[in-house]
Amino acid sequence: MSTVDVELDITGMTCASCATRIERKLNKLPGVEATVNYATEKARVRGEEIDPAALIAAVESAGYQAALPAPPPVGSSDEGAAPAADGELVSLRQRLLISTALALPVAVMSMVPALQFEYWQWLALTLTAPVAVWGAWPFHRAAAVNARHGAATMDTLISVGVIAAFGWSLYALFFGGAGMPGMTMTFTLVGAPQAGGHEIYLEVAALVTVFILAGRYAEARARKSSSEALRALLELGAKDAVKIVGGVEQRVPVAQLVAGDIVLVRPGEKIPSDGLVVDGSSAIDASMLTGESAPVEVGVGSRVVGATVNVGGRLTVEITRVGADTELARMRRLMEEAQTGKAKVQRLADRVSGVFVPVVILLAIAAFAGWLIVGGSLELAFTAAVATLIIACPCALGLATPTALLVGTGRGSQLGILIRGPQVLEQTRKVDTIVLDKTGTVTSGTMAVTAVHPTDGVTSAELLAAAAAVESGSEHPVARAIVTETGPVPAAETFASHAGFGVQGIVNGSLVVAGRPSWLQEQWGITPPADLQREADNLEAAGATVVAIGRDGEHLGIIAVADTVKPTSAEAVARFKALGMTPVLLTGDNDGAARHIAATVGIDQVHAGVTPAGKLDVVRRLQDEGRVVAMVGDGVNDAAALAAADLGLAMGGGTDAAIAASDITVVSGDLLVVADAIRLARRTLGTIKGNLFWAFAYNVAAIPVAMAGLLNPLVAAAAMALSSVFVVTNSLRLRGFRPAPATTSTLTSPDSRVPARV
Repeated sequence: MSTVDVELDITGMTCASCATRIERKLNKLPGVEATVNYATEKARVRGEEIDPAALIAAVESAGYQAALPAPPPVGSSDEGAAPAADGELVSLRQRLLISTALALPVAVMSMVPALQFEYWQWLALTLTAPVAVWGAWPFHRAAAVNARHGAATMDTLISVGVIAAFGWSLYALFFGGAGMPGMTMTFTLVGAPQAGGHEIYLEVAALVTVFILAGRYAEARARKSSSEALRALLELGAKDAVKIVGGVEQRVPVAQLVAGDIVLVRPGEKIPSDGLVVDGSSAIDASMLTGESAPVEVGVGSRVVGATVNVGGRLTVEITRVGADTELARMRRLMEEAQTGKAKVQRLADRVSGVFVPVVILLAIAAFAGWLIVGGSLELAFTAAVATLIIACPCALGLATPTALLVGTGRGSQLGILIRGPQVLEQTRKVDTIVLDKTGTVTSGTMAVTAVHPTDGVTSAELLAAAAAVESGSEHPVARAIVTETGPVPAAETFASHAGFGVQGIVNGSLVVAGRPSWLQEQWGITPPADLQREADNLEAAGATVVAIGRDGEHLGIIAVADTVKPTSAEAVARFKALGMTPVLLTGDNDGAARHIAATVGIDQVHAGVTPAGKLDVVRRLQDEGRVVAMVGDGVNDAAALAAADLGLAMGGGTDAAIAASDITVVSGDLLVVADAIRLARRTLGTIKGNLFWAFAYNVAAIPVAMAGLLNPLVAAAAMALSSVFVVTNSLRLRGFRPAPATTSTLTSPDSRVPARV
């Protein structure tokens, strides 16, 4: 029976404790494994034969609301989510502004005795009542819902603290002496146990509400800002396309395209969906998807990705993928998975917040009772209890991981780095060995002419022209490389191909043959000069494919064709070393070619002649040696090794199997971006741990001070709200992450064109 995933949109959560409670409810259902993310307000449920209605009922039984998401089609903007998020912000902002306007006069009067006129306390009560009731209503409502279900959350702490401060003030005003004319009070940042508390706490009830609302507003802004990258990704796609039907152009919505359709893309227009260029040549701006600033040249046979922009000539494209199968849709799914999942550090925060609230309430009761037992005044006991409730509220704890994860993965998507899940962050920190596939990863995977050696009396241009003319009739990668080197040439007449050996044809009235040197010698009696034979042997030993060319029985020379090292591979290897990782080259190519490439880019450890199963064995052997292994690859033959590695990184131009098996996808296929991906993941993990440290340290340090009666509840509320703002601000610093600039020029010397197996 297959396992299915169901995603739910959750509403009504106000803190990480809410998410923990919903998660427990869902996980009580038989055969269900659920995770709930407070920051994204989503639940991801995995299991067999899942009934969505049962899931929604379980969430509602916990006091919250849930619904199945209705995502818009890729290529359209996320118009439904934005108004909902904006509505939450507008409501919070309105509540915050009105509460602030009412609370500020109360605070000023309470803190400045010179402003306390004869009946000032009654004006303060009039201004505070709407703030404590209406302004704090979201906290009271959430606390009531939780109480009905026998639970307590961070909202419980806030609600109890505000109600206690306001209720005590009402008692003091109506039944105590605080309502008498001429009553005055002063404000102190640090209290003294022997002094007792003030008689009324209206400023505490008002300003605690304002500070908490400000913190919640900052959280909502952060969540909205953090999800902008995903929304921007959805808006990247084209809205319509010019479809060619029977030679007639028709403008249609992108949603109506199917695989096999032919579309026309003019300069300045977006590619409507993934496809292949069937006519024309141009430059494509893929910066929004790959992070590459320079346009990429494309021509007939080139793969193009939807949402990229045609900045050059006119292109005719055959659509190969539409809807959920496109690169853009895959990027969206990867981002959602990354933002909805949970790392171990986040689970720790959830567990702590789940038990923290009841413990804090007990500590507040203990502080209240303790001061009464040792002879402290009722006011002092009350001050200590309220301050303990407020200062301990661990809102920052619940925000520490999800905000950093949201910002980090969002920034990664802007740079063409797709992080599959939060567990990846912890894996990147431990990696000490990075295994690199050769073809398509370290090298371009495209054959090119790397050396031209004509016989005496023959020019290089003459040699290349003869070879290109006879090879133009072949579709072999070696032939394509030679033809590409020279450009268009007249095709040979009476062309004939000899599979595995070479080709022949009539060029300008002469018989030209091109192929293996041994074939020319054995079949045509064309023997190369001794110096060219030695050069051919050296090139073949290094892994190049050597093509010998003869004309009318005479040897014209040899041409070497090979894969080429990517311009940035050497610098990327240097950066891996700087990050504390040992690079290893892993390839099915011959040992000579592999070692030549390894020497070119600076890799010392080489495993050559390895089968796909052998690649898996090498990864496992390295792990058995105690190494934490990252694997970088792009082909189907790399998929097993990518899945087995502690951290799998797939190049974006590779196969779907490789990408599906990986933890991180680098859209551009540039090894330098792999180094940036690891840096970003480590930076995000560092931010999470920093957030958690300060959230824990803040609570641990402040609770004893509050219980000792040395902390004014007003200061406690401000400090608690500021801790949440600090965590959010610290996470948003990840938006400034920049790829490390290249420190070396791109490789253009002959040494960069190294031999490889065809």
